[in-house]
Amino acid sequence: MSVEQKAAELGLTFEPIEPGYLNLCIKTGNLLMTSGHVSDQKGKLGENVSLEEGIAAARDCAIKILQSVRDEHGTLNGLKVIKLLGCVNSTPDFTDQHLVINGASDLFHELYGKTGDGFHARSALGFAALPTGVAVEIEAIFEIVDE
Repeated sequence: MSVEQKAAELGLTFEPIEPGYLNLCIKTGNLLMTSGHVSDQKGKLGENVSLEEGIAAARDCAIKILQSVRDEHGTLNGLKVIKLLGCVNSTPDFTDQHLVINGASDLFHELYGKTGDGFHARSALGFAALPTGVAVEIEAIFEIVDE
């Protein structure tokens, strides 16, 4: 089953994106690099956002990343997930940033395979604040393996 078919099975739909102030995904060579994509969830992990809400926020970011990648590349097929940078708006004593960003990693594993093209490098970092008070921001790098 193709990645596009798996995404459809998960109920993911993708509409064209209107160009904005910044490029959400840019192709350079055989790489697709995304800007940071933010969650709709606002707030701070360890304060007013639960771990479960944070995980859902990271998944939300991953869906938005896929939207941008698909808009730039035309398909989700033929890609390999290379790297994620996950930023979590969290209190100084919150130390489960890695679990929050699993919300994004798990979606990429579902679509691309945990041991195949979805097996990626990743950083999960805590931040004192993120733009507009969002709970999570994630950026990604994909390699185009099939044109």
